Amino acid sequence: MEGLFLDGVRIALGGRLLVSLTRHVPPGAVLTVMGPSGAGKSSLLAYLGGFLDPAFTACGRALVDGVEITALPAEERHVGILFQDPLLFPHMSVAGNLMFALPESVKGRAERRRRAEAALCGVGMAGLGGRDPATLSGGEKARVALARVLVSEPRMLLLDEPFSKLDTQLRQQMRQLVFSKARESGLPVLLVTHDMADARAAGGEIVKIGA
Repeated sequence: MEGLFLDGVRIALGGRLLVSLTRHVPPGAVLTVMGPSGAGKSSLLAYLGGFLDPAFTACGRALVDGVEITALPAEERHVGILFQDPLLFPHMSVAGNLMFALPESVKGRAERRRRAEAALCGVGMAGLGGRDPATLSGGEKARVALARVLVSEPRMLLLDEPFSKLDTQLRQQMRQLVFSKARESGLPVLLVTHDMADARAAGGEIVKIGA
């Protein structure tokens, strides 16, 4: 099965069931999970990413294009994650941030630099590879964070309220950019958010938990 398949994924804390999901997310599509704080949205992302706190218990499988990622160590899952904050490395240039994320299979500094610059161009940041991340605006940092995730060649995207700290205009621009890039790359996306406008912009199925 192509895309992301959540097969009986159940997450509990202290015996209380938080998440119970079986869903298919086709390539380029978005599944939005909504719910109040503490409902288990971020725990679901953590389970898929391989960094769920051991205080939680979880079972079920997640497969991407037939590969069971939940059976793999976190570093082998190749899951791209965007958080509320861009989390750019302050000691690296913009291009350096992207070059760090490139797969090891991309050899040679010149080729790695070319890939980084091409990715920046793809998010409207052409020619800004030499910049210090501290000199970027919030919207520019968000674009660089997206480019960094994409160059890592992920199997899927996990979005942990990545638009929540942007102003209204930037939020609309970033939603459009993120979802269009996911479609272009054929990446299944799991979005967690409090914002119904995010869910509507994603255009896919909406699941509410903890209500």
